[in-house]
Amino acid sequence: MSSSISPLAPTNVPDMPAIAGVKLATAAAGIRYKGRTDVLLAVMDQGTTVAGVFTLSKCPSAPVEWCRAKLGRSKSSRGGLARALVVNSGNANAFTGKSGRQATALTAAIAAKALGCHPHEVFLASTGVIGEPLDATKFDGVLGSLAAQAAPGEWMGAARAIMTTDTFPKVATATVKLGKARVTINGMAKGAGMIAPDMATMLAFVFTDAPIAAGALQSLLKAGVDDTFNAVTVDGDTSTSDTLLAFATGSAAAAGAPRISRAGDPRLKAFTKAFRAVLADLAEQVARDGEGARKLVEIIVEGAVSKKSARRIAMSVANSPLVKTAIAGEDANWGRVVMAVGKAGEPADRDRLSISFNGIRVAKSGARDPSYDEAEVSSAMKNPKIQIRIALGLGKGRDRVLTCDLTKEYVAINGDYRS
Repeated sequence: MSSSISPLAPTNVPDMPAIAGVKLATAAAGIRYKGRTDVLLAVMDQGTTVAGVFTLSKCPSAPVEWCRAKLGRSKSSRGGLARALVVNSGNANAFTGKSGRQATALTAAIAAKALGCHPHEVFLASTGVIGEPLDATKFDGVLGSLAAQAAPGEWMGAARAIMTTDTFPKVATATVKLGKARVTINGMAKGAGMIAPDMATMLAFVFTDAPIAAGALQSLLKAGVDDTFNAVTVDGDTSTSDTLLAFATGSAAAAGAPRISRAGDPRLKAFTKAFRAVLADLAEQVARDGEGARKLVEIIVEGAVSKKSARRIAMSVANSPLVKTAIAGEDANWGRVVMAVGKAGEPADRDRLSISFNGIRVAKSGARDPSYDEAEVSSAMKNPKIQIRIALGLGKGRDRVLTCDLTKEYVAINGDYRS
């Protein structure tokens, strides 16, 4: 957790309302950090459904494997339900072998005992250093106290407890009509480095009081990440710990919200839009808090042969160190963009290519734009948000991704992360 807040941090932080059926508490367990909270316990009412998406890394953390296994039970009568979420920062419990698996089992057992539930109803997430054993005995006593202290509305404290190199807590909320009732969607996320899409690109947790079955919630979540969390990259490195979990307590049923059993239910249309808006808000905050970032960068690719092709080209540009360092230096170096488009391995025609920076076209039809004005473009590059628009002229495929610039601070942060 940095002592200096990113200049791209949101200026307005929403008031996070309580969600019926969710209580939160945090504590300092001394896992790695001194003098700050590093453990979050979320307690959910009985009957809360759960869904999740995770990293596609072939070296996943022990908590990722734990959650996958518990969600795998959703096909059985006892699966798809959650009573607790335990998150710790400072130690990812990744690449920790047998001891890592034992740590997840012990953590879940301690939480289950504190809440009087079964360990398979406890979901886990860890973030921090990779390769260091996690001493789960530090949760003994702490989780019991947290279970007793848990209260509605502690969203900002919860978001702070899961931070590592983040410079600000990331929260988002939305309220929407579902049937006759108003339901709430709250989300929190952490992430600043080791961010690249391959399913969650960090830790994020979304809660709602809407009554949605686990299968429908899973479908909503899987569809919702594609153009939100999966369209964000800070440094092209996919974490071992990427986890996005969604919980639906169903408490709004008492106020007239209909019970939803499938994601395609037409009554869910407004909710789906609001749910995706919360995911998109959190994903943008991750990009805004990229380690050492000074510029938020939006890359739009249009005229590609397909959306999939446009995404690959946009990611090639977004992950290019040369493009990102040019933006850090406020240099509209379209040559580097051309390079990144060309290396993407996707259909592109040099002589149809056009490139714009913040609405100013700098290249057209494979050459510098005839009206190019260096002073005008240089001035535009001083903005905290930079939009790069790439027109390929080949088809109707379009996509958008978010990234940030690459500064000296990124190297400094990651050069001594373990020390």
